[in-house]
Amino acid sequence: MNSLNKYLNVFQRLRIDRAHGFAPHKPILLISLIQAFKNELITSDRIYITPELVALFKTNWSLLVRSNHDCKFSLPFFHLISDKFWKLIAKTGFENFLKFPSSMRSFASLNAAIDYAIIEEDLLELLTDKRSNDILLKFLLDYYFPETKNNFNLSNQKQYDLFNEIESKILENNSDVYSRELKSLLKDREEEEIFIRSNIFKREIPKIYNYTCSISGMKVDAIFAISMVDACHIKPFSQSYDDTISNGIALCPNLHRAFDRGLISVDNHYRVIVSNTFNENNSDYSIKKYSNQKIILPDNLKFYPSQNNLEWHRRNCFQGS
Repeated sequence: MNSLNKYLNVFQRLRIDRAHGFAPHKPILLISLIQAFKNELITSDRIYITPELVALFKTNWSLLVRSNHDCKFSLPFFHLISDKFWKLIAKTGFENFLKFPSSMRSFASLNAAIDYAIIEEDLLELLTDKRSNDILLKFLLDYYFPETKNNFNLSNQKQYDLFNEIESKILENNSDVYSRELKSLLKDREEEEIFIRSNIFKREIPKIYNYTCSISGMKVDAIFAISMVDACHIKPFSQSYDDTISNGIALCPNLHRAFDRGLISVDNHYRVIVSNTFNENNSDYSIKKYSNQKIILPDNLKFYPSQNNLEWHRRNCFQGS
């Protein structure tokens, strides 16, 4: 109970910018964090910048915030360090960036420099306890968002509105529609949503291919989170702005690189074609041994790689003979 009272007091006294009215960023991030623990999206004291957490932040912002503040995930993730229970761990080579708060205003800068945040052990215990979790969540809603808290309560039927919406677009959208929407997000510098989309693509492609390289058949099962299969864009994202499933194929890293560099491609019968413009030694990692081999395809026909995209790759990337 002492720890719970401690954090109720800490959350009430958050260091919040009030120069332009109450800035809701920190309470929104904490509400999102509590939800993430409630749903076991986070289970340790290390808080990584994940698409689920960013999506929760943006969804909760849309439900609870009525001021004209900008919805910026980077601001509270960095500035919670001033409230003592939150410590940032920089990626190797970026340690000095922590000394310059202004360098963390953009999401891209934060994500490039910060590996994860660490919370104190007594807060971790509260967040992983259902009763304490509920009390902390209710307090933040009542104290900071009394006028809009009912919007949040109504939304609990579907916790990850934005995440689910984007996932559906990646799985179901026409590539032209998706590409136009993505270009608009890039124009408006919507870094956070672009991050969510990119990471969902990276997760969904391996999952749809049963975490198996579609050419080599390599699959690694482990008791801890590990991925040995990449989500490869058929038509490069820099040209297509297309993260839909039909523009993806699951490949192990060496074949991903070979595909990107045009050493291999896939024909209109879903068979591997190999360029004869390179030589290789005879080894278990030979690329040429896959020539004319049919790739492993998803179980669901609608998730097959697009023939238009494969044709584009053959014409524009494949080195040919």
